[in-house]
Amino acid sequence: MVIAVIVFFILMGLVALAAPQRITAIFGMAQLTPDGRNEVRAVYGGFGIAIGAVLTAALYDSSLRPGVPIAVAAALFGMAGGRVVSALFERPRRFYPAWFFCLAETVMGLILWNWA
Repeated sequence: MVIAVIVFFILMGLVALAAPQRITAIFGMAQLTPDGRNEVRAVYGGFGIAIGAVLTAALYDSSLRPGVPIAVAAALFGMAGGRVVSALFERPRRFYPAWFFCLAETVMGLILWNWA
């Protein structure tokens, strides 16, 4: 299951670097300014690749566990929590994408927490 989390982050990162508008189109923002594309490449692209890389390193270097999985799990729980707080202000109209990603972040966080 940890491999699936790693693949998710790396694929998200690669898509964000190559075609940032594909990431934001999921949330109804198909058009981006150059600054917006830069931000998506940094936050979804660079961050996704880096997280995939440190999780991969933790597979092979036991000294990185439990720190890496716990830190990434905390980040994922924070994202899911942010979606819940956001729903208190603006309820999502459909399950996808907000609740789908909330569930995915929670499940991936639990996978990593249990791996640590």
